[in-house]
Amino acid sequence: MASFPLRHSPAKSFPLLLALSAMALASCSPSPSPEPPSSSAGETPSASASTTTAPPAASASPDAGSRPLGWGPEQRDQDAAVAAVAAMTPEQKAGQILLPFFQGNQVEAQAALIQRLHLAGSIIMGDNVPRDPQGNVDIAAMGAVTQRLQQAVAADGRRWPGIMSVDQEGGAVARLGPPLTEWPTPMSYGAAGNQALTRQAGKALARELVPLGFDLDFAPDTDVTVGPTDPTIGARSMSADPAAAAAQGTAFAQGMLDAGVLPTVKHFPGHGSVTADSHLSLPVQPAGIDALQGRDWKPFQAAIAAGLPIVMTGHIAVPALEPGVPASLSAPSYTALRGLGFKGVAVTDALNMGAVDKQYPSGAAAVKALAAGADLLLMPADVEQAHAAIVQAVAAGTLPPARLDEAAQRVATMMIWHARSTPPAGTAGAGAPAGSGAALSAQASASAITVVSGPCSGPLVPGSVRVAGGGPGDRERFEAAAARAGIAVGSGPLVTLIGFGGKPAGGDIAVSLDAPWPLQDSTAPVKLALYGRTNTAFDALAAVLAGKAPAPGKLPAAVGPFPAGTGCP
Repeated sequence: MASFPLRHSPAKSFPLLLALSAMALASCSPSPSPEPPSSSAGETPSASASTTTAPPAASASPDAGSRPLGWGPEQRDQDAAVAAVAAMTPEQKAGQILLPFFQGNQVEAQAALIQRLHLAGSIIMGDNVPRDPQGNVDIAAMGAVTQRLQQAVAADGRRWPGIMSVDQEGGAVARLGPPLTEWPTPMSYGAAGNQALTRQAGKALARELVPLGFDLDFAPDTDVTVGPTDPTIGARSMSADPAAAAAQGTAFAQGMLDAGVLPTVKHFPGHGSVTADSHLSLPVQPAGIDALQGRDWKPFQAAIAAGLPIVMTGHIAVPALEPGVPASLSAPSYTALRGLGFKGVAVTDALNMGAVDKQYPSGAAAVKALAAGADLLLMPADVEQAHAAIVQAVAAGTLPPARLDEAAQRVATMMIWHARSTPPAGTAGAGAPAGSGAALSAQASASAITVVSGPCSGPLVPGSVRVAGGGPGDRERFEAAAARAGIAVGSGPLVTLIGFGGKPAGGDIAVSLDAPWPLQDSTAPVKLALYGRTNTAFDALAAVLAGKAPAPGKLPAAVGPFPAGTGCP
């Protein structure tokens, strides 16, 4: 297998040059306040808001440059960003806050666009991932893609790396596949209830992204699910309990940072408690502020208190904040987020989603989101239109230049800090080979599997079973795992597998493979929640059926008559 650098840069000395450039910029730039004041509802920051000079005593301190800002970077990183952005044209600033997608293998076109529009970087979607004839990720080719896009960033003259991002949560949301480790659904961590394991899993997942050139992952999902009426998040949520979702989500994100990948907690103000899918239409959150603070905002408060760097805003209308407007485009929503103490980068959910694109076409969404308080605009439907609209709005005076400066400074601050604090290429422990997290993935599934009803000890089946249900490949994976556990398939009790959105099932043993909601109406006397459909998840299931392992997990959400916490002692 061909090799490539752990950090994709034009030269091996790039990380050192970044650090030196940042320090040089800091030494000649003004010392701004730790964070510009956020605008309140209906207001925009003044021109001085993002460049206010700190008191002389602070700048005179020999340690002023290393003063933390409360979200990862230090004062020196912000000083460097302020100076760099001050030297940019409006066109360059507009590019810094746009994170586009591209079609298929159009890498050269994307690289040219990044350089021409000065874009922040790129997101890699499933159709951009090079694959071998078997459908597996071509590791060398994937690394070459991100390296080429980083070269375009460097050619634009920036002294910090571009954002190379991906959606890799585990479970159903995984743009990359084998030979990288397959992870169970995030709900597994809520069922296992082990923060140390969750942090290790976050680190292991992220370490496999580093050699491919990724520096930012749009994970973890910290939404609090409300159960079967939640059509979008489901098993992407770690728990229906706000405290558990907060603890597990923060642990996972901290593990990602341990590996050198920027995590993103999402989707503020909470997508797990609305009943519509924002990919298709605009969900409405009817809850009041007190209810949101007591449930949906708890994980975000925990993430902010832990100093995590990025929060994603969702396309969810909250009438208690601003009726009819997605939170991602709503100034009161960003004011609420900043009111929780958040000082980092606020990124929108994808702006090409139905909840936004239908109502705000042709660059309007980008301008409205930026004016509202977003710092990084993800996947505008047409990035050239979005870029032009931002530049035109600044020129026309409808978008204050200070708001654009503030957003560009935050993004630059984050990436300067990331370059300075991430180990250079070749450093021992920076990154891990594809598939190296398999043992942790297996441990997560074995720790999460839950007996919702039925015996807690002894074999649940004799030496042979029948199997039904599931989606493509589920039965094959079950049969392979059963064989490894010494269980034949062909006769005996009926094991029914229930996939995402599956109907309640009968038989002797019902097994939910994703969110456990279908078990609530199952007539099977034995009900098991697995929270994953990886090979190692099926191994955990087969071990429990054969009586070779316990099922230690607890329901992270109520399932019909079975309350949260149901499981074997």
